Amino acid sequence: MTFNGTWKVDRNENYDKFMEQMGINVMKRKLAEHDNLKITIEQNGDKFHIKESSTFRTKEVDFTLGVPFEYTMADGTELSGAWEIEGDMMKGKFARKDNNKVLTTTRTLVGGELVQTYNYDGVDAKRIFKKQ
Repeated sequence: MTFNGTWKVDRNENYDKFMEQMGINVMKRKLAEHDNLKITIEQNGDKFHIKESSTFRTKEVDFTLGVPFEYTMADGTELSGAWEIEGDMMKGKFARKDNNKVLTTTRTLVGGELVQTYNYDGVDAKRIFKKQ
């Protein structure tokens, strides 16, 4: 229940390089850097409801920890994977459907901020969110 609430992106670290590695074109990367992303997380036991709203789209996802599900990123990249809880960290491991390369994402709380990290094909990035 630690992650419950609405979180708005505050800053990014190496996000452009990460998106480039993912194969996202320069125009979409520039837009994504300023997407004003808000994530609303509702946890009920091992079930989660996530609402992502940005300048460009709103998407809602429901999942159960440890149960694989399908997800489509804002640029259209299709993924399949699952989230787990490891200690005080949410860890997601997702395989791209087009090339089977793995995207790893974590969510942790650091100093009252939600830190979301990404690793894809050797490139790391972070998005830091403040609670609304």
